[in-house]
Amino acid sequence: MAGARQVPFFNYRALFESQEAELTAAVVDVMRRGAYILQSDLAEFEANLRKLLGVKYAFGVADGTNALIIALRAAGIGPGDEVIVPSHTYVASAASIHFVGATPVLVECRDDHLIDHDSARKAVTRRTKAIMPVQLNGRTGDMDAIMQLATDHGLQVIEDAAQALGSKFKGRYAGTFGRAGTFSFYPAKLLGCFGDGGGVVTNDDRMGEQLALLRDHGRNSDGEVVAWGTNSRLDNLQAAILNVKFKTFEKDLVRRRGLAALYHRGLHDLSEVLLPPAPGADPDHFDVFQNYEIEADRRDELKGHLEKVGVRSIIQFGGKAVHQYAGLGLTGYRLPRTELLYRRALLLPMNTSMTDDDAHYVVECIRSFYGRGR
Repeated sequence: MAGARQVPFFNYRALFESQEAELTAAVVDVMRRGAYILQSDLAEFEANLRKLLGVKYAFGVADGTNALIIALRAAGIGPGDEVIVPSHTYVASAASIHFVGATPVLVECRDDHLIDHDSARKAVTRRTKAIMPVQLNGRTGDMDAIMQLATDHGLQVIEDAAQALGSKFKGRYAGTFGRAGTFSFYPAKLLGCFGDGGGVVTNDDRMGEQLALLRDHGRNSDGEVVAWGTNSRLDNLQAAILNVKFKTFEKDLVRRRGLAALYHRGLHDLSEVLLPPAPGADPDHFDVFQNYEIEADRRDELKGHLEKVGVRSIIQFGGKAVHQYAGLGLTGYRLPRTELLYRRALLLPMNTSMTDDDAHYVVECIRSFYGRGR
């Protein structure tokens, strides 16, 4: 096995270098126009997002966390309310619930690492007002089951689709099932800008009105302050960058699915490794592979081995589920499936700057670790 190859987990420089001329021109154009806040580039980006997802309203906001906070506030979630959310997620999902004054109620994940609707159903109380399915790793969960649960108990659905732009369940895009869906445009995301950025989408007229006010100081289209709002606008420079990147978005998803197929072909026969579903394996799901999260025997040893041979991997979310952060005061939880996952989960490199040879090398290194080289 070759030892000199280096496969970074993510190549941030490549985000710029792959479209350097077009990105530079877009940035210079914005600066020459002095067009920084709520300008035509943002309107164009929001139109692009509406068209892609087939939604009525789309708003660019400061980041994915603010997108969730604004969506929850627009839905009327506040003190005394409970919101069900999986513990296998980034802390921002639960933090958004906390910062609107509500209580996050943490539940299990399923074998595909997404929210377990049976666990969620058992968590419903008279104070439960909403459920927040988190569409992780570029996969959309079983939204039939989630929407049925919401209907049965009169709950609102606010989707955290930060990692799932472009993924689908039964032909419908992540972020379009509930009252609102939110996205992150952090640089390493499926569609990434060069800083923080986020988005909120909805088909609900009342939600659309509230979201527009909340992200811009409560000002209406006439500039009149008609409600309490905040300052959470996607700046125009980042919107211009995202418009450039939108041009290759569909091609980028094809590339990610191609890399996932290479991983699956190379690793599916290893009993020591549990892989995500292969592209096309389930006709209900169109996965876009924001991440490639495996479960592995001797996970920490495998990670150390990969590091030695030049392959960078990550244990997602710092290696802890939300309920395992003692500083958050979320006590009394026992979520065995989630806790087992955090002892086994590992993210392999997955991004559009990778080559096929990079993916083959990662496969070769993993097979070698388990004594199954070819």
